[in-house]
Amino acid sequence: MPRRKIVRIDEDLCDGCGLCVPACAEGAIQIVDGKARLVSDNLCDGLGACLGDCPRDAISIEEREAVDFDEAAVNAHISTRTEKTPSFEVAHGSAIRGVATKHGCPGSRPMILDAATSAVAPATGERPSTLRQWPVQLHLLSPTAAYFQGADVLLAADCTAFTVGDFHGAHLAGKILAIACPKLDHGTDSYLEKLVAMIDESRINTLTVMIMEVPCCGGLIQLATEAAGRAKRKVPIKKVVVGIGGDILGEDWL
Repeated sequence: MPRRKIVRIDEDLCDGCGLCVPACAEGAIQIVDGKARLVSDNLCDGLGACLGDCPRDAISIEEREAVDFDEAAVNAHISTRTEKTPSFEVAHGSAIRGVATKHGCPGSRPMILDAATSAVAPATGERPSTLRQWPVQLHLLSPTAAYFQGADVLLAADCTAFTVGDFHGAHLAGKILAIACPKLDHGTDSYLEKLVAMIDESRINTLTVMIMEVPCCGGLIQLATEAAGRAKRKVPIKKVVVGIGGDILGEDWL
């Protein structure tokens, strides 16, 4: 097998944001299990067009033994992908009609929700907010504020509250809220420090992390688990995954 230049992805650095996916014209990179992966050596031309799109510097070019780049295989691969609805859009039975695109980050791909999913439920009266504190954005929150002391905390990705129909009643009630976006927020290093402080100094009781099913949202789980690993105290962490259609795809204690 010949040696040639080919893309290498460091899975420890990759946060699954998906920005490298549309940068690869050959479709050689896809998000699998929350990480960017090279799906087949023969689809990668080794030119590195994807390098500049990775915010974590997880992509590099290495020289190793690999099958030759196959343009015919690339054309067949791209043709197959354009005929299929992206897998995350129908994962777990989400009620979504995808607007097909050749490439793109799954978290930003345009979609049209089914009418049944977006229908407004009959109102039985005004539903009060269950929000117990202000502010809510993680950058603005003091991790040692009085309301965090011994609290059950909900760390929610920004989009979840607009997706889950009964966000307040079913998920926020009784909890202190912090919201964040692992893909679009800047300075997320401070998030890690704040979460550690919540665990150790405010001695929070539990931490529930609610994310969307899109790959880039997994960064919030990584932040929470890393914070728990650095903290001196142990705190139960619950992962809640929300489908694009607003359904809860899974709830697991980590």
